[in-house]
Amino acid sequence: MAEQTEKSFQKQAMVFTGKRRLLGTKKSGAELRYWRNVGLGFKTPQEAINGTYIDKKCPFTGNVSIRGRILRGYVISTKMKRTLVIRRDYLHYIKKYNRFEKRHSNTPAHVSPAFIVKEGDVVTVGQCRPLSKTVRFNVLKVEPQNVTGAGKQFRLF
Repeated sequence: MAEQTEKSFQKQAMVFTGKRRLLGTKKSGAELRYWRNVGLGFKTPQEAINGTYIDKKCPFTGNVSIRGRILRGYVISTKMKRTLVIRRDYLHYIKKYNRFEKRHSNTPAHVSPAFIVKEGDVVTVGQCRPLSKTVRFNVLKVEPQNVTGAGKQFRLF
């Protein structure tokens, strides 16, 4: 059975759970689970295929399609539940002075329970429909980094 940690019953919308067991048949140990390939060359994590979590906003097991932009950045905050903030550093050209200035943008993204993410990891996110007031991206890939005390330093990965 799926993990039930919320007040309401959590289930995958694509799996019918109301089938009654017929008399005289043995109960099968395999639970039904819906998962899919999001495409664009991203592999579905094994935790999404074999796991028991329920997340309707997960691009691998939920009802969210990835379309639009694909961005990379590093994680600066994981304080929210199933949401993280990535920082993207870039250089902006100033024509008058013939030089570049450093700029950054923070983007909140939904992270599936299939991923284990820490601050400092480099993540690839894909654009999807609006999931909340500010979240419009979903984590597709995590590259663990061994960074200590990175904070808000400017770095191009």
